[in-house]
Amino acid sequence: MIRADPLPASSPPLPLMPAWALPGGPVEHATDAAFFAGAALTSLDILVRSEPAWAGAWRQRLALKCAVAAVRLAGRSEDEAALRDAWYLRPADGDPGPAGSILAAWRQLASRPPAIDVARLAEVVDQLGLRWDDGFADLPGAIDDVVRAGRPAPFTAAAAASRVVALSPGAELLAWWCADLVLAQKLRWPRPVPLLMAQAFALAFRTGDGRAKRIRPGEQREFERAACLALAQGADDALRLAAELSRRAERLAAVMPKLRAKGAGEVIKKLLNDDAISGSLTTKTLSRFAARRLFERLQQLDAVRELSGRTTFRLFGL
Repeated sequence: MIRADPLPASSPPLPLMPAWALPGGPVEHATDAAFFAGAALTSLDILVRSEPAWAGAWRQRLALKCAVAAVRLAGRSEDEAALRDAWYLRPADGDPGPAGSILAAWRQLASRPPAIDVARLAEVVDQLGLRWDDGFADLPGAIDDVVRAGRPAPFTAAAAASRVVALSPGAELLAWWCADLVLAQKLRWPRPVPLLMAQAFALAFRTGDGRAKRIRPGEQREFERAACLALAQGADDALRLAAELSRRAERLAAVMPKLRAKGAGEVIKKLLNDDAISGSLTTKTLSRFAARRLFERLQQLDAVRELSGRTTFRLFGL
């Protein structure tokens, strides 16, 4: 029998993004862009503070989307499926490879409080495949100064990213990582919500008709405006994903009484707290064969999705 706390039969109503919180065309001025960002982040803040049962899976799926963009920025070609394979199919405590390590940086961003010190910074720099720069030792203090400057959250996040590339021009990946961490600090969120990296190649960061050069951290005036617009779009994307996961979590709650596998409760918790689970998962109470049967049962009940598209080495998630 399941030995996990039962999920609520239905989740509280999720906040919706107001239609007017997304621009309907080009936005020329940073003040207008800040208005859109503020409206969007207000809706997202309501969701973050409600901390639904599936918040872990939500953050980790957003982390995956950010990692896809980060891998592209690093000059690699891995997509979501390849990143999942690198992370979930590696041996226990095994090296996930360069792309998987980039994913690890965004996974730890999403799972830890938004605090930074030299030790954590060194860990992230290594995960992102960057070389340590002596200036990085001063970065935690510089970020603290940016946060204390009192500017609104979107501008603070943009300023933090720009401060990183001012210290080390080749550390753009780290700049995006720090931007989401600082945003969470300013909004007093318990854990960051990965947003900005996923928008790095979006229209918000393109000049002219959208086909010209990409606006990068450090191009301060343009970057602040673009970051505000990207946060509005990122918040909307995050809320849409939340609505999708909320429906799936409700379905999972509905089928829980039908599950009889010993150890099923632990699997349910993992599904709610991570982007994916290996179909060959084993625990103290669940054998590989029992796990395979449990996932087949959950699939039959339309309570999980198979994410790899394969018949072997399968991955499951909400």
